[in-house]
Amino acid sequence: MHPMAAGAHRQGWQKLTASVTRSAASKSASSAHCGIVSFRAASSSSSSAVSSRLRLQQSAVRQSPRSTTFSTSAVRRSYSSSTPPPRPPPRGNNNNKIKFWPFAVLIALSSGAYILLSQQRKAPAAAGLPAPYKPTPTFSQSDVTVLFVLGGPGAGKGTQCARLVSDYGFKHLSAGDLLREEQDRPGSQFGTLIKDCIKNGTIVPMEVTVQLLENAMVETLAHSPASKKFLIDGFPRKMDQALKFEEVVCPAQLVLFYDCPEAEMERRLMERGKTSGRADDNAESIRKRFHTFVETSMPVVNHYEKEGRVVKVDATPTPEAVYKDTQAKLTKVLGDKL
Repeated sequence: MHPMAAGAHRQGWQKLTASVTRSAASKSASSAHCGIVSFRAASSSSSSAVSSRLRLQQSAVRQSPRSTTFSTSAVRRSYSSSTPPPRPPPRGNNNNKIKFWPFAVLIALSSGAYILLSQQRKAPAAAGLPAPYKPTPTFSQSDVTVLFVLGGPGAGKGTQCARLVSDYGFKHLSAGDLLREEQDRPGSQFGTLIKDCIKNGTIVPMEVTVQLLENAMVETLAHSPASKKFLIDGFPRKMDQALKFEEVVCPAQLVLFYDCPEAEMERRLMERGKTSGRADDNAESIRKRFHTFVETSMPVVNHYEKEGRVVKVDATPTPEAVYKDTQAKLTKVLGDKL
């Protein structure tokens, strides 16, 4: 081809190529512009749809709250893979309150058991040693002579009884000594009871004391039938003891009462306590014994005094002077029986 024609041909080809390229670029830009416009239209349409749905839901909430709540709950359950936690019980539930009546019942039962045990400990003698029924006493006044010897603790009863035993052949039975011997006897069912009564200055149940005295009298007569005169020292401590003894053992001939002021008796007991070794020779026990004697034993003295069966001796002087007074008064009352 001619060089000029060839050059013209190349220029025409280049122009065509450039035109085609511009046309393609123009189409591509136009397409992109259309896509953007379409996307914006779609987005606007979607946004409008969402806004429309929200307005519908808000309107539905205003009209029916319960329906919305149920729908929300249903949606939550559909997307949850675990069981929702249980609701806490209401505060006003009575089942969660502490019940105090079982504690009150327990306290009442414990108190009742304690009272029952205390009562059983206070009087085991009545249950363990019932007084046998006797239509008549074991001894009569024609068989034996019984003198009750009474006086406050420290009045000198034991000293005077020892002299009467030596001079007149009486058998001296000390209720206190018999109780202390029974207290120390191995296997005694009343040992603890007697020990507590002596320590606290209280009176041992009469069934125990009366039975011990009767046993001692029977044993004395079995070994020495001529020993028919008894001095029962420190007994009866109460009116019921006196009545029970005369009912089941023997009526007393009289009461030998040694009268002594409390201050003098306390002085004697405190002095005796230095060497006696007795558990009741201390200030606290002495005062308790004084109180017990005034409250319980003096009514016994007054009862026998009304019957004319009391010989009262002043125990304040020396033991010798007291003994002379005792001899004179007993000789006057008993005569040949002394």
